[in-house]
Amino acid sequence: MTTLAKLTGLRAGYGNTEVLFGIDLDIAAGQVSTLMGRNGMGKTTTVRCLMGLLKPSAGTVHVTGQDMTGAPPFAIAQAGIGLVPEGRHVFPSLTVRENLRATARAVADGWSEDKVYDAFPRLAQRTGHYGFQLSGGEQQMLAIGRALMTNPKLLVLDEATEGLAPLIRAEIWDMLARLKQENLSILLIDKNLDDLARISDRYFVLEKGEVVWTGDSSRFDAERAHLEQFLHL
Repeated sequence: MTTLAKLTGLRAGYGNTEVLFGIDLDIAAGQVSTLMGRNGMGKTTTVRCLMGLLKPSAGTVHVTGQDMTGAPPFAIAQAGIGLVPEGRHVFPSLTVRENLRATARAVADGWSEDKVYDAFPRLAQRTGHYGFQLSGGEQQMLAIGRALMTNPKLLVLDEATEGLAPLIRAEIWDMLARLKQENLSILLIDKNLDDLARISDRYFVLEKGEVVWTGDSSRFDAERAHLEQFLHL
């Protein structure tokens, strides 16, 4: 099975505060991988290193077999990784249409504006609305659509459904299940264990900046009662 992204011995932090202490993580093509752990355990920092938003102090980042350690974010994106960041970060002064086109990369039979609107009909009704005029759920749909418009090999979602209304959450989980069926590789961070269980193939559990457990979905289900000590405050 092809490895799309691999982090080896990754150490990183902010100023004098170290957050990651030797993270080893590999993401296989065609799988949905889930990064789990309590708040402050290093999940977002791991994603930031993967995306080139934070330079690690040690270790390596490989994307599609290339050493991308310390590479700028645009190079990571060009290598085929699309990010839906925590907090969405849509462009507030651009319309829905302009947000989708801002980072689009055309691929034959790939994601296009029409395909995004088909996946998220709410966005089709708001093509001329600015980012700041959208609800939180609509902004998350737009952030996902914007990442898909880069036609990534790996889609990374940091806090995929945090703070969203139940109806919107359900719509996004259905969309992620569809992407899984289309064999798009996904790395997910989310707290909704039951929803994650529907689509996750592999889990990585972080505790204080280290991977303390990894395994497939069947093993996670078998050990879930034990692992929940690492997942809740």
